[in-house]
Amino acid sequence: MNCIIWCFYGLPIVKKDNFLVLTINAIGLVIEFFYLTVYVIYANNRKKRLHVALVLIVEAIMTVVIVLVAVFGLSPKHRTPFVGIVADIFNIVMYASPLAIWKKVITTRSVEYMPFWLSVAGFCNGVCWTIYGLLPVDIFILISNGLGAFFGFIQLGLHGYYYFYGEGKPKESQRTSEVQLSNQPGGAA
Repeated sequence: MNCIIWCFYGLPIVKKDNFLVLTINAIGLVIEFFYLTVYVIYANNRKKRLHVALVLIVEAIMTVVIVLVAVFGLSPKHRTPFVGIVADIFNIVMYASPLAIWKKVITTRSVEYMPFWLSVAGFCNGVCWTIYGLLPVDIFILISNGLGAFFGFIQLGLHGYYYFYGEGKPKESQRTSEVQLSNQPGGAA
């Protein structure tokens, strides 16, 4: 949904000279569509496939509603603020979604539930788009991505703190050592 809204924001009928926003989000949309298609095809659980199908239907309906309101219901000078605010809301939700795991990380004092590279990617994405929003100042790109960079920075701080000072490292490193120990024949070293 985030890519759909930002693609719409990048169209000349909403905001002129925003080709980069349109192209990068269109590429993201194609990748996400491919990922969801593969997921639906290979999901072994009917409930998971139904959930993804419902999400896609809701996204399609919301996209149609937003496009109709923005194109037919608003004057050209009101389209940019309307679509920009909607895009900011979805972008902030995307960046803030990892906040749901922060409580678990803090209470368990472990980062096993917070993937490091996802945190790095979120931070880098927020920083890059914040810089882009500063070049020709675009308040809608700047606000949501500035918050995204901030959320990513906090995630990396939590990850660093609980990785080194928490209850232990992620289970992946523990599982690797357990597997290596259990594969030794007859207990001989």
